[in-house]
Amino acid sequence: MSRWIPVVSMLLVSLISYVDRSTLALLAPTILRETHLTGEQYGLVISAFSIAYMVSNPLWGWILDRAGLRRGMAAAVAWWSAASLAHAFAGGFWSFGAARAALGFGEGATFPGGLRAVVQTLGSEHRGRGLAVAYSGGSLGALITPLIVTPIFLWWGWRAAFWFTGGIGLAWLAMWAVVSRRKDIRDPQPEAPAAGTGRRPKAGDTAIWAFMSAYALGALPLGFVLYSASLYLAGPLGRNQEFIGKVLWLPPAGWEIGYFFWGALADRSLARGEERVGALGRMLAACTLLNLAFAAAPAAGLWGGLGLMVLAMFVAAGFVVLAVAYATHVYGSADAGLIAGVGAGSWSLLVAIAMPLFGRLFDRHDYSLAFWTATVIPVIGYAGWRRLSRRPVRRTAAA
Repeated sequence: MSRWIPVVSMLLVSLISYVDRSTLALLAPTILRETHLTGEQYGLVISAFSIAYMVSNPLWGWILDRAGLRRGMAAAVAWWSAASLAHAFAGGFWSFGAARAALGFGEGATFPGGLRAVVQTLGSEHRGRGLAVAYSGGSLGALITPLIVTPIFLWWGWRAAFWFTGGIGLAWLAMWAVVSRRKDIRDPQPEAPAAGTGRRPKAGDTAIWAFMSAYALGALPLGFVLYSASLYLAGPLGRNQEFIGKVLWLPPAGWEIGYFFWGALADRSLARGEERVGALGRMLAACTLLNLAFAAAPAAGLWGGLGLMVLAMFVAAGFVVLAVAYATHVYGSADAGLIAGVGAGSWSLLVAIAMPLFGRLFDRHDYSLAFWTATVIPVIGYAGWRRLSRRPVRRTAAA
């Protein structure tokens, strides 16, 4: 079991990163009211995070592939812990935007670090489940944030919540100083190039575009629900901050379950030699069609709408797992950090574009159009992945 310790460490770091980013989303109704930010300005603050996150994901992936997990993750978490704490001193659009951009830059190391730890410390037969463990910290962080942060907010106010988020990052750094002394973290033994096609990821590869289509477009509902659900509950449904904190853990529960469900299927599909993870793709297609019901969330009431958000996040987790399983199968593990960075970065770019638009629709109370848009985009992502992944991947002589 000790071989799972690095991956569990990445679970914790992704958990912390999502507590950091979910705290603003959870407390948005209160913060927007006190600081007089509009929904569109809130969307632009999210975009500041997303753009920085997009740029830094492949950068951190490249750094981690070359400088190693130990130093790279320590630097990233130290940076974003300070950025998270800076939110406690923000008071308007520009200060929140700057703090959010700094947080996004540091947190770009989260998923490259997770995938790097999986391929570096686990055998190929465990990588789908390892990916689920490492990445599920994000969904778990979003799940527990309302349960932990709401009492802090009720007792001491919203600024105290950001003191808490900065502190848990420092606690992880103390743990990492011990865990990162392990030999499989300090001195990794890279796999032979034959583990994939022998190719390196390049912009012109259809496989990279298939990967980004599934990841970015397919997983957009993660960003939509994560950043907009509290505003939706506070707006047309008229719920207060305390009630929102009591129920907003439900949608991320679907995300958390989804990672483990799809991760187990990915391992099973790859063990059978299905190069495009075909069985997983067929099941994801069925869930994508089922998820069209998400567009009806505004008419489904409180509990029906929350249930559809759970389903949307469950299906979106499948897109993340499918996309990463596909890309690492095609390219092997040598560029795992870069692959994870490209995937998370492409998703973040789409979120950066979409959130101000969703914010504007929320300002206009056009909730149905917002939900329809968040429903249709994953269908486009699935169609793009299916079409592009059917094109053959040529193996090099090294493979």
